[in-house]
This record gives sequence, C-alpha cells and structure tokens, in this order.
Amino acid sequence: MAFDPISCSSASVVEQRREIKGSDGMAIDFNHTILPARNSEASAKFLAEMLGLPAPRRWGPFQMVTTENGANLDYMDTDAEITPQHYAFLVSEAEFDEIFGRIRERNLPYWADPGRTQLGEINHHDGGRGVYFEDPNGHLLEIITRQYGSGGWNP
Repeated sequence: MAFDPISCSSASVVEQRREIKGSDGMAIDFNHTILPARNSEASAKFLAEMLGLPAPRRWGPFQMVTTENGANLDYMDTDAEITPQHYAFLVSEAEFDEIFGRIRERNLPYWADPGRTQLGEINHHDGGRGVYFEDPNGHLLEIITRQYGSGGWNP
C-alpha cells in the first residue's frame, strides 16, 4: 500500500506512515524537535496533560514528551527570546473530545484558525474538527481529526 495523504483518516495514518520509504528503501520517521521554554518541566507537563500522553521524562537538558508514533517534543530551558512555533497533532474524534474538554476546563483561549481571528471557535476542515491553543511559552498547538486535504479542503 502506498502512502496517500488525501485519503488518510486518523485511524489509518499510523498504518500508512509505516509504508513511507526513502529512495533507498529505508523508512523515514520524524524523531524529535526542540521547543524553547521558560520552564521546561512545567511546559512538558502541560503538553502531556493536555494531550493525554505519558508523563515527560528528563534526558540531559530536555524534558521529553513522546507521542504515540514515537516522536519526541523536547522542551529545553532558555533565557533568550522565544519565537513561538506551531505543532499539530492528528487525533481521533474521542481524543479530540477529551483534549478539547481539558482546554475548556482550564479556560484556555482557543481558535479555529492559526491567525487567531476566530476566538472561541473550532474548524471543520476536511469533514473533521480542528482547534488551536497556546502552550505556556506561546507555542501554537493544534489538534485535528482529519489529515489536511483528506476531505478536499484546500485554503
């Protein structure tokens, strides 16, 4: 089976991603990224709690949060200016309900768009649901239930 991002649903993404091969036949997986933080421990704990992931673990200067597909988000303390980044997570409908419930329980602002013009709304791109919210450092977190392009939506 070849990887087809247009027909991917959250249920098939993990299975289809295993089929991605480089030109030399090697599978290529995203491994980790580093997120600058004022308080890496609190920031990693926030992300893990919001997404319902296992508790972060310390490795060297990092507080690591690991997603279901084995990718790590490594929070690292900094005193430098933090340039907010965007991180998107593909979740099931049930996971969306749980995470969105936590967003609302914590009274966090949320938006339907990355420009943050649609406050208090979610989007329904590609027949799914999506929402944006910020972590304690201003990084923009996004949860979506459908792979972009899977339902024909194209901004």
